[in-house]
Amino acid sequence: MELIKIGYNNKIKEQFEKAAKTNQIIGRISLEHKRMYRVWSVFGELLCEVSGKLAFDAQSREEYPAVGDWVIVSPRKEERKGTITAILPRKSKFSRKVAGNNTEEQIVAANVDTIFLVFSLNEDLNVRRLERYLTLTWESGANPVIVLTKADLAVDIKEKIMLVEGVSYGVPIVTISVVNNLGLDELQTYLLPGKTIALLGSSGVGKSTLTNYLIGFEKQEVQEIRGSDAKGRHTTTNREMVLLPNHAILIDTPGMRELQLWNSEDGISNSFSEIEQLSSSCKFRDCQHEKEIGCAVKLAIEKGELKEERLQSYKKLLRELAFLERRQDKKAQSEEKKKWKNMTKQSKKR
Repeated sequence: MELIKIGYNNKIKEQFEKAAKTNQIIGRISLEHKRMYRVWSVFGELLCEVSGKLAFDAQSREEYPAVGDWVIVSPRKEERKGTITAILPRKSKFSRKVAGNNTEEQIVAANVDTIFLVFSLNEDLNVRRLERYLTLTWESGANPVIVLTKADLAVDIKEKIMLVEGVSYGVPIVTISVVNNLGLDELQTYLLPGKTIALLGSSGVGKSTLTNYLIGFEKQEVQEIRGSDAKGRHTTTNREMVLLPNHAILIDTPGMRELQLWNSEDGISNSFSEIEQLSSSCKFRDCQHEKEIGCAVKLAIEKGELKEERLQSYKKLLRELAFLERRQDKKAQSEEKKKWKNMTKQSKKR
């Protein structure tokens, strides 16, 4: 496999040469499944696990490889296997808090240039959910593009596009229909050789259909959305990286029912830039945008320049982020306490 086709460049080469040992090679994670990894390399696809040292040193899930990562591998060429000894620095990563009560980061995709946020133009179009995706995308370091699918099934398309525009200032919006071959040429602007694009969105929005179209054959199973509630079913079960015919790299992901924030302060600022800009004109620096005199945000709502729902969504995400930060602080304190306890035990044994 030619590494340049999967995004290899001089910067990655320099990072690899600084960290690699004799007989080690560089590879890129194409699939993760229960801590086993498919890695693309000059020897083709290798099935790899992480080294004992990497696993021992890892303090969190973030320190394990993710799809899209560049890694250093000690290969066993004859077995078509290898051991991952290190992860190269990531230029971008789309992260969310893991589902459930654990306060941990889950990296959905790494080293991505552009993220296609895929939403269906049917009854399930949810702009509040789109705000979350945009927040996490801006935080990731990748560039967002909103892809509105199933235009052939939609009514009031212009009205729905206006709703999306109202929460996505300056973000490109592409309306497509794979069935009617509508808008697909516009996507080619982003599908460039050596560039990595991730598809993110809920179940049933058309990610698998779009993936099949871009690849040129039926790689992903496609299921119809349920007629009862217009919601889709899961078709993609693992995050996976595929190489398109034009040598762009595509990361397809399973639909995410739960999308919680992770360290997204900058992402919120970018996603709600108009509210933050208005806030700078409020009379009081600590204005909560409730009933304060001289609140520029409330004045914009009264004038019809900003929707109340948009402000409430902004506040909700800020509260969620503050709660997450408190949880992270408690976890850090607990881990520090365990660390010193273990060190004390070790010193007593001596």
